Amino acid sequence: MTFFSTDSIIETIHMIKLNNLDIRTVTLSLSLRDCIDTDVKIVGDKIYDKITKYAKNLSRYADEIENEYSIPIVNKRIAVTPISLIGESCKEYDYVYLAKVLDKAAEAVNVDFIGGFSALVEKGCTRGDRALLDSIPEALSATNKVCSSVNVATSKSGINMKAVLVMADVIKKSAILTADKDGLAAAKLVCFCNTPSDNPFMAGAFTGYGEPECALNVGVSGPGVVRAAVEKLDKNADMSELANTIKKTAFKITTTGELIGREMAQKLDIPFGVVDLSLAPTPAIGDSVAGIFKAMGLEDAGAHGTTAALAMLNDAVKKGGIMASSHVGGLSGAFIPVSEDAQMIEAAKLGHLTFDKLEAMTSVCSVGLDMICIPGDTPNSTIAGIIADEMAIGMINKKTTAVRIIPVPNKKVGEMAVYGGLLGEAPIMKVNNLSNESFVQRSGRIPAPIHSLNN
Repeated sequence: MTFFSTDSIIETIHMIKLNNLDIRTVTLSLSLRDCIDTDVKIVGDKIYDKITKYAKNLSRYADEIENEYSIPIVNKRIAVTPISLIGESCKEYDYVYLAKVLDKAAEAVNVDFIGGFSALVEKGCTRGDRALLDSIPEALSATNKVCSSVNVATSKSGINMKAVLVMADVIKKSAILTADKDGLAAAKLVCFCNTPSDNPFMAGAFTGYGEPECALNVGVSGPGVVRAAVEKLDKNADMSELANTIKKTAFKITTTGELIGREMAQKLDIPFGVVDLSLAPTPAIGDSVAGIFKAMGLEDAGAHGTTAALAMLNDAVKKGGIMASSHVGGLSGAFIPVSEDAQMIEAAKLGHLTFDKLEAMTSVCSVGLDMICIPGDTPNSTIAGIIADEMAIGMINKKTTAVRIIPVPNKKVGEMAVYGGLLGEAPIMKVNNLSNESFVQRSGRIPAPIHSLNN
């Protein structure tokens, strides 16, 4: 039997009540490989039946555990095998229909999001991949809970620039189809380099081909907890002491996440997968990665030194988390989504945090350019260039990077896009207006760097 000291119990209560500690998501990872058929309607029926069978108790059990441990579980989610693979065997492609099936199943089991309307096209597209990519705008605008991701680059394969161009067009069309919601469909779509196959966070979650039949993955949070711990430090504490404080805090957060994850997996009678250590902010006051930067001594996010502060934060979170769990996966580190971080939003409004600074920060954070709103009339070639730049950072550094960018229809720099909930709101940020048309139109593949031959 494990005994907890009074001090540790009180500390955990404080983390929950005062510093916004929560379990950001419990995500059921589910393989749909056995749902393949030549008839798309049969595929749809199999998908619906399997999701509702395995996930029927996910939301209920999450609520029970939340009440038992008094730890908020913010989201319940499902991640499935990339739908491009599942629908490709059909005689006639109808990926929009399959997206609607996913949405209906997610609604039936009362989860917040379902990810996996995805394709892996880093070296090229099959006919099924291209059909899925073409269907993304309609699929995301016609559904409420479906999220989509497309991997267009890896450190081994290079960057598929043809797919980058296609995705720029897909992003723009997705935003236009939901213009009345500030381009919401584009907020459910992400382009990846080196995408992980066990990520519990949306919009990038899917179940990789090498994953088990099913598993329970957990995404923890806790920027407010880290900020509070840093604020308690002596202002003259050196960098090593600062890093150690973050490591110890990450250890406690991860321990809480694994406890909840294993309890959930046991209730569902499925294997426990991974804990994703990512510090995921919310629009709530105090639950901010930018707030950690200020506690470290920066005037605001975007000041010179921000990238160094983020590098240390990311590294310390991973070091502390890996000591707490043997099963760490997903993205793991610190997220910097502009619209989902109250102090990041404010820094962007004030001009302290610019697009170029955000791009520099992505070289050391967990993901990349995340939930950034840009003018709706931004040329597709500019969006393609933004994606290509971010994919290059991931490819060269052998890390996951991503772009979730929203060209908000009919809005200009300085105006606000409002989504509500965890997606928050964001100012429309300025992008570089210099033309890159001739460069991105070269298409083909940017070759992988020489370290791709490390076998």
